Amino acid sequence: MEPAGTEPESRPPAQEPPGSTALPSEEPEWGEAAPEPQQEAEGVPPPAPVALGRRPNGPGSKGQAKRGGAGKGARGKRGSTRRAGEEGGRPARRPHVTVDSSKAKTSLEALKISLRQLRWKEVRMMKDNDPPWKPTFIVKPDGGCQGDGIYLIKDPSDIRLAGNLQSRPAVVQEYISKPLLIDKLKFDIRLYVLLKSLEPLEIYIAKDGLSRFCTEPYQEPTLKNLHQVFMHLTNYSLNIHSGNFIHSENVNTGSKRTFSSILYRLSSKGIDIKKLWSDIISLVIKTVIALTPELKVYYQSDIPAGKPGPTCFQILGFDILLMKNLKPVLLEVNANPSMRIEHEQELSPGVFENVPSPVDEEIKVAVIRDTLRLMDPHKKKKKDNQSQLSEYASDPKEDLLEPEPTNKLEHDIRKNPEASLPSLCLKQVFPKYAKQFSHLRLVDRMAALFIRFLGVKGTMKLGPTGFRTFIRNCKLSNSNFSMASADILYIDITRRWNSMGIDQRESGMCLQAFVEAFFCLAQRRYKSLPLHEQVASLIDFCDYHLAILDEKRLVCSRGITERRAALVTCQPDGLHLTSATPAPLLNRMTTASKFTDYRNHRS
Repeated sequence: MEPAGTEPESRPPAQEPPGSTALPSEEPEWGEAAPEPQQEAEGVPPPAPVALGRRPNGPGSKGQAKRGGAGKGARGKRGSTRRAGEEGGRPARRPHVTVDSSKAKTSLEALKISLRQLRWKEVRMMKDNDPPWKPTFIVKPDGGCQGDGIYLIKDPSDIRLAGNLQSRPAVVQEYISKPLLIDKLKFDIRLYVLLKSLEPLEIYIAKDGLSRFCTEPYQEPTLKNLHQVFMHLTNYSLNIHSGNFIHSENVNTGSKRTFSSILYRLSSKGIDIKKLWSDIISLVIKTVIALTPELKVYYQSDIPAGKPGPTCFQILGFDILLMKNLKPVLLEVNANPSMRIEHEQELSPGVFENVPSPVDEEIKVAVIRDTLRLMDPHKKKKKDNQSQLSEYASDPKEDLLEPEPTNKLEHDIRKNPEASLPSLCLKQVFPKYAKQFSHLRLVDRMAALFIRFLGVKGTMKLGPTGFRTFIRNCKLSNSNFSMASADILYIDITRRWNSMGIDQRESGMCLQAFVEAFFCLAQRRYKSLPLHEQVASLIDFCDYHLAILDEKRLVCSRGITERRAALVTCQPDGLHLTSATPAPLLNRMTTASKFTDYRNHRS
């Protein structure tokens, strides 16, 4: 059990390494009322330092320690020796070398053989009564919710195969054993993220969220406490059944609190909250960027481009854990987060009643209300019509018939109901910070190519004809890579992905298979470049040739239209046509400039 009074580590503002993504410091707008004073935040004490390349403490540590060459993390130590000439001038003995293999990262069997050949000794140094550290894993069945079926294991072979993994696969994650603690309890954060649009990408983050607490004091996982779900799992649906669960009317206390109340406590201890928010925003943007390519494929299959339809959006639930060093770690993303604003309360044995939950209502109602405010389809129409309405003066008769409002505020509220609402609780983070993350959107650009060549609208897999058209239109075939080679590449990769049985609803190449094929094509064409530059160069190459193709098609389409419009008269002596002025290629200079940049990039 952790000692009371341990505080979270405060991180000094560290300089970002070259090429890293840095965001401007962000801080949400919180309410004015400060939370009630509570106990200090707690963290798990840091692990004992690894004695790699250092002199070990305790008896027998006088000999100088050095790193053993048998394996990464191994440590060697010279035994006591006698110099030549001691005890009657006997020659010096060969020193003994002892290697600590407890932290070795290589094969232990190979290390043991090497030590025997060198006639060195192995000693596995460890803390008293503490076995060598092994990671803990958390198993989450696919399709589960509310903590159903989640359990912890130490050995991967302990995974419970309920039936068939094909019927219900599971996600296995390494368990975070060094979380930040508040009141000696583990907790996680639920933040709501609005995906307002996919094209263009628009992301909003709620300025406040929920903090869900475990109901038993935290201890690092061992074989004895792995089954104690109230200690290790923060799921609200599990902990509500604990006798220690606290329902509170105050959003700053209890087993479910606002995230802002946690931030206030950390801020009072000198923690850089702006840096923490910046890290969370970066985590959210990177995660959404990773999701958007596949989301776009699904989206185009349901709502074809260029056709009027419903305004679509999605509210995602991000579950985030703060480590002891205040680094945010993504646990999972919920596509259908719970929006309940009440909880069950047991009135008598077996008799439950739904009662309001103040903390849920404060957070979730604001998220839903402000999402609808952002998605209001009439807002754009109002903006478009506002200039037209301002040109016309109001009718004096109508002004007389309308009773005078008691005060201007009431009048404004009647004309605009949003005037009485608080400011938006959702903050835009993309495209606001798009520049810092543009280098991560390569797969998104590949998905655009994939969607372009799908052919039949509503499909989500690329057929062999579509793949050949992609190769031909992007000018990817040459003497070293024929169309026959392209067919072989398509067959090999598609067959391997289809054999995994991920999606058998339709045949063809899925997006993930297309990405793999694209990587293969990039590595063939740009062998001397790093992988990231290989892919970026091939995308630029494809975009260049497709832009030229689009311009040619547009010119041809305009030419046909002009020739049809040229049929202006039909005289008795025959049909008279007016000569059409040939239209130049559109944006030729832009395309040429783009290809020049591409060539410079290659050189």
